[in-house]
Amino acid sequence: MALETEGKLLMPHVIGAGVRGLLRRPDSGFYTVAELGGDVIAALMVTKEWSDWRNGDFWWIQSVYVRPEHRRRGVYQRLYRFLQALAAKQRAVCGFRLYVERTNRRAQSTYRASGMERTHYLVFEQLKPGVRFFTAARKPR
Repeated sequence: MALETEGKLLMPHVIGAGVRGLLRRPDSGFYTVAELGGDVIAALMVTKEWSDWRNGDFWWIQSVYVRPEHRRRGVYQRLYRFLQALAAKQRAVCGFRLYVERTNRRAQSTYRASGMERTHYLVFEQLKPGVRFFTAARKPR
């Protein structure tokens, strides 16, 4: 997924430990998958961010992936509606957020169609020195 969308080759030992870490910490987030005929055709991760302004959690939608042959068929929309229904049952959830690559216009269109709006916030980050989780790679042609 990261190779396809960002040209990054993730390190298997790091991503594996990261997935296991979230599965061991359900208070931090969870994964949701879409299946068709017993095969996983899409997945996403939700992480939780506390908002003191709203006295609730934003659910950050991350690591969205829909297999290429199932894209533009409403799979993400169904996953998002599932999350909305799940959140409606939990008072602590105040909304949804996600970030998307600036150049991924198709994904941006999908998120707008689901009712999400672009915010005025920019995302900044700084990794601790020595933290390495991917190697640069070229996108496959």
